[in-house]
Amino acid sequence: MTVREILEQRERESLAPYAALAAESKGRGRPEPERDDRTCYQRDADRILHSRSFRRLMHKTQVFLQPEGDHYRTRMTHTLEVARIARTIARALCLNEDLTEAAAMGHDLGHTPFGHAGEKALTEVMGVEFHHNEQSLRVVDKLEKDGEGLNLTYEVRRGILCHSGPEIAETLEGQIVRLSDRIAYINHDIDDAVRAGILKNEDIPHDLAAVLGETHSERINTLVSDVVERSRNKPVIAMTPSVEAAMLELRAFMFERVYRNPVAKGEEVKARRIIQELYKYYLEHPEKLPEDFQPQLDLEGMSRVVCDYVAGMTDKYAVYKFEEIFVPTGWAIR
Repeated sequence: MTVREILEQRERESLAPYAALAAESKGRGRPEPERDDRTCYQRDADRILHSRSFRRLMHKTQVFLQPEGDHYRTRMTHTLEVARIARTIARALCLNEDLTEAAAMGHDLGHTPFGHAGEKALTEVMGVEFHHNEQSLRVVDKLEKDGEGLNLTYEVRRGILCHSGPEIAETLEGQIVRLSDRIAYINHDIDDAVRAGILKNEDIPHDLAAVLGETHSERINTLVSDVVERSRNKPVIAMTPSVEAAMLELRAFMFERVYRNPVAKGEEVKARRIIQELYKYYLEHPEKLPEDFQPQLDLEGMSRVVCDYVAGMTDKYAVYKFEEIFVPTGWAIR
């Protein structure tokens, strides 16, 4: 037996009845031979990890735009936290950790520069809704590898798409990623807001702290443990109603005190202008797009290709291109 076959046999013997088995995957959009050393879900996680779009997450905003300090979350550190929370839940429930990890690693690949400010900016300038979960799927399907895409399995692709929005993934592993994303960002955004001086830990409403815990680690432990206890041996990923209600109230509190806070969002007007001006510029000057985007103009249409290029930028690169295009450079008489 190959290593892959041994791993697939181990999944059949050890995972829960509701787990997604690698050997029973619905497969890839383009059929390709299996590898002897890894399951299909392991290969997907590796493809995402080694992609250019994953590396760019390191320089994309989570909540605070270009914060002064090295310890604020970026889109990459958020992704890693989601992956760890999701794997912890999957392991406790005897579900497929490799599928869970792959979907978690890819769930935010489509995020714009400057976080949700960039998402709103593209929605405004394009006149159609821009959704980062849909863009994440587009990244892995069409934009990576110079238009080839990563050719991921159906289950990983659904986990990526359904981590937000109205659709729910068919697999329990995909549902874990959706919930883990929320657990991660609510709690680490509190941590960053405290670091920024926007919140104090004691500002968390006492009734919510009584249910979820007083500290960052206590809250995550409460939420993860509750998901595990509520979902064990069941064909659904769920939470105790009182704990879920507390989490949703905490999320609403964060929107009121942090996500709409002028300190956290004070630079959003500038960020939106950068995104929108870049979009308009490349729409008027498509010849300035990189060479690897040029062939897509006839296939996908100008607006779609320009959106893909701008959405894929990091915060730093968007600022650099804006300055290069719109800000006069200094000169000196020699």
